[in-house]
Amino acid sequence: MALRSIISDPMLRMLALAIALAALLPATGTARGVVQVAANIGIFALFLLNGMRIRRSEIAAGAANLRFLLPLIFWVFGAMALVGLELSRLAPADVPPIVAAGFLYLGVLPTTIQSSTSYSSLARGNVALSIISAALLSLIGVFLSVPLFLALGGAGEGVVGSDAVLKIIVILIVPFAIGQLVQNRTQSFIALHKPRIVTLDRMVIALAVYVAFSGAVEQDVWTRIDSTGWLWTGILVLIFLVVGHGGAWLASSALRLEPPDRIAFLFAGGQKSAAIGAPLATVLFAPEVAGFIVLPLLLYHFFQLVLAAPMASYLAGSVHHHASGYDGRTTEN
Repeated sequence: MALRSIISDPMLRMLALAIALAALLPATGTARGVVQVAANIGIFALFLLNGMRIRRSEIAAGAANLRFLLPLIFWVFGAMALVGLELSRLAPADVPPIVAAGFLYLGVLPTTIQSSTSYSSLARGNVALSIISAALLSLIGVFLSVPLFLALGGAGEGVVGSDAVLKIIVILIVPFAIGQLVQNRTQSFIALHKPRIVTLDRMVIALAVYVAFSGAVEQDVWTRIDSTGWLWTGILVLIFLVVGHGGAWLASSALRLEPPDRIAFLFAGGQKSAAIGAPLATVLFAPEVAGFIVLPLLLYHFFQLVLAAPMASYLAGSVHHHASGYDGRTTEN
């Protein structure tokens, strides 16, 4: 079941296609400039649409639930960022420093919206709270991830260019703000074209991954990272995955949340967003290093899908048992 859900995931298929295309036909020279411009236009459109979709009322409703939201923010942008920092420092010499910096980058990213919400629903969690919290974390991440990455020392090897902040404002923050301002006039448009917008999201993310990985291929990623380096990178990603999800579950227990709320906290707290991370990387980092930086993110994205499907199925049974086991009555009709 887990393997079937992974293979059928359209975003994962598009990411695999983007990586394969970059490996076989990377964008270099003049072609890279053209593809980068196309990616920037797509990213602008993506964040404009995100501004239209994330309703101000949802942001206000989520902000009101401080008992849930504040610990989640501290977990995602505090604890997870520090875990990423520590893993970047603990990475052995077989892992190139630029790839090790990718663990810090992974740590400061927000959660997914679509994936965390979908698996929360499958696990019979609090879907409304999951949607609101994931949307809020994504919004916060647009403003916080880059300053946090820089504050924790993620600017080595000339990773961040001097114009990075301006590019982030112009390509990410401005379109999102415009979307927020006009969303009352565009709700019918968003509802009407929702399937096409989802497809556009995936295409823009895949294009950003193609641009980033093309740079890594041009820099000969296959020889700069040997088999031992790939193995250690995978092991560190798995450690991050276990700590991220296990820590989120323990934190939700310490907060004494109800089971459906714990599930929402788990998936919002443990998952990381390629939808934010891949486009942001192409804006923030130089092309020749962006592909190395996003390697931990791409591996994490794959492994979180491997983990999420069986975990959601198990939790669905646990929540059902919790809801119906005390007095012998079931909550289902």
